[in-house]
Amino acid sequence: MSEQEKIDRAWEVIKRVGICMLTTVYDGGLRARPVEARPDPENGLIWFLTDVRGAKDDEIAADPDVCLIFIDPKQKVYLSVSGRAEVLRDTARAEELWNDEQQVWWPGGPDDPYVRVIRFEVALFEYWDGPASSAVAKAEFARAKQTGEKPNLGEKRKVTVPLQ
Repeated sequence: MSEQEKIDRAWEVIKRVGICMLTTVYDGGLRARPVEARPDPENGLIWFLTDVRGAKDDEIAADPDVCLIFIDPKQKVYLSVSGRAEVLRDTARAEELWNDEQQVWWPGGPDDPYVRVIRFEVALFEYWDGPASSAVAKAEFARAKQTGEKPNLGEKRKVTVPLQ
């Protein structure tokens, strides 16, 4: 698999899964919460809508290095995306990212005073791409039990995407 195919695979997972866990640093350690990703592969970015009343904006301002975790249980793909984030008051971008579901959180629409946009710049993709079939996994565990070798449940593929 070429480097470009590995990068394309990561973007495919992001687009398909959509919801990820965003991990930030705070004084007491690490904190993760679910967010809805809006991928922009052409620019190496992932966008999110967020609320200024949450702690994400302060945590990102204090330490912009964050991590995203996407999981596709059907295909048994586990994707970690490291990069740098910034929180913006950008109503034009918020409008581009807006859908009807956001109205529940922000009745004022993209112009709501609490709406913020997170701009996440991808630095590194790291994913584990396991066998999608449980039959393959069972056969691999049986083989490992007989041979004493570790089961081959997928290859860890690490792809580095340079910062722009």
